[in-house]
Amino acid sequence: MYINLLNPALTDKKTTKMSDEDIIVLFLETQKGQYFDMLYNRYSGKVYGKCISLLKNEEKAADAMQDIFVKILLNLSKFSGKSRFSTWIYSITYNYCIDTIRKKKKDPLVTVDDLTNQYDKEAEIDDSFILETNVKRLKIILDEIPLKDKTILLMKYQDEMSIKEIGQLLDKSESAIKMKIKRAKQKFKKTYYEIYKES
Repeated sequence: MYINLLNPALTDKKTTKMSDEDIIVLFLETQKGQYFDMLYNRYSGKVYGKCISLLKNEEKAADAMQDIFVKILLNLSKFSGKSRFSTWIYSITYNYCIDTIRKKKKDPLVTVDDLTNQYDKEAEIDDSFILETNVKRLKIILDEIPLKDKTILLMKYQDEMSIKEIGQLLDKSESAIKMKIKRAKQKFKKTYYEIYKES
């Protein structure tokens, strides 16, 4: 079977309105590339954007996106429908990018599931502190904080994923996700004041 990821097949108006789940069923039943191309068209831009935000390199992001869609293609029959298809794709994307970064740094401590207890006793940080941060400063701080903290903040504030969706993606309870977000926000604020203490 040949899937043309670079020149997706054109589809009619009826098929473009189909749900992801319906398209997956049709693809698995028929193995026609046009159905997988529809999924590619819907999500390639978002996957590429996520790869860029994590890998910080256009060429690596493009390569990663292609590898991720190969993984999606090979594992599509394993999609259970327990979460949204977009959440399942983001899970594959985040895990791929984090594995890539970890291999590059050769740092076994850089993992999404790693939780630290360093800031447990600090007060809850208001979302507005992050949302109102200057865009230039925001990028600088996100590049300074640990990858696990950056990832969880991007999920919540950039991808606007719910606590439940993040929990499904990371296979953690909602309370664990809330704690991860709290710690990431505390790390963000601490780093902000370390860099911009004079202002």
